Amino acid sequence: MLRILIDTCVWLDIAKDYRHLKTLDVLIDLIRDGEAELVVPQQTLDEFERNKERIVKETSQGISAVFRRVSDAIRQHGGEEGRDALLKQLGDMDYRIGKQGEYANSNIDRIERLLTNGVIIQTSDDVKLRAAQRAIDKLCPFHKNRNSMADAVLVEIYRDMLAGRDDEEHLAFVTHNKHDFSDMNTDERAPHSDIAELFAAEDSTYAVALGEVLSTYAPDWMEDLKWEFEYEEKPRSLSEILEAEHLLFRQVWYNRHLNLMCGIESGEIEIVDELGKTEKGYCRQDQITRGTLEAVLAAGERARKEVGVENLGPWDDFEWGMLNGKLSALRWVTGSDWDFLDT
Repeated sequence: MLRILIDTCVWLDIAKDYRHLKTLDVLIDLIRDGEAELVVPQQTLDEFERNKERIVKETSQGISAVFRRVSDAIRQHGGEEGRDALLKQLGDMDYRIGKQGEYANSNIDRIERLLTNGVIIQTSDDVKLRAAQRAIDKLCPFHKNRNSMADAVLVEIYRDMLAGRDDEEHLAFVTHNKHDFSDMNTDERAPHSDIAELFAAEDSTYAVALGEVLSTYAPDWMEDLKWEFEYEEKPRSLSEILEAEHLLFRQVWYNRHLNLMCGIESGEIEIVDELGKTEKGYCRQDQITRGTLEAVLAAGERARKEVGVENLGPWDDFEWGMLNGKLSALRWVTGSDWDFLDT
């Protein structure tokens, strides 16, 4: 079995970056099938709880606000040449950043379940004493003249894991904190000389990437999921959504335009100079003014040129229902209420 101690910084990086999704999925599968086990110091649970809201905020709101300010400045002060293309790119980036915030929320939930279901280790007095001694001796992770007590606790917890392991266990320590734990003078992927003895045995691994451990220990698991994630569906960009919504708007409008033309040709709708009124004072729906008809005909011609006649029907009842459903869904995504189909 693989038993892993993972630094809090790794969990926070996984939470805010969707590119770590497949690595997280492999870890979840390994734990589910009894091939791996998480060793979770209580301080990791506490640190993750303190930082999770900040991660979501930084992933979405902060950078998104910058993009909005930049977009406003371009609209007010930018030259016309290339302005629309630049605003489109900024809109897409803003939308993707918002999606990353959603990924962060999802990842945080999954990570919290992993942590709370792991083997939770309380920090013993003995571990605290040994960590404090490292500080006195200026040993890694105190070699940078920083208060690194939490990092030193991780080192001593891992030492206890080594002392208590059995012959069938492979242990691993994973951190992104290379400056405190790695040998930055020679190879940042190798442990600092002060902790190198903890990783001298073949069944004890120091790693600066969780995927590296999983690939080494369970390469078949990573390979099995490789195809799935290579073909993972990516969210549409905002510009793609708006472009599709505009086409559907034109298609729905043109179908209603044809219905109007059929009503005029059949005599159900009368062409008049001025609309009459119903008994309740509303404009009659069975009439159209000559001026409105001219505008409608011109709009129909513009729609045919813009979209192409081949994209304007005719459609049967099923296809017509699909068009309306698609338009309603995309408008809901962009902020409108459900079933808003006005054209």
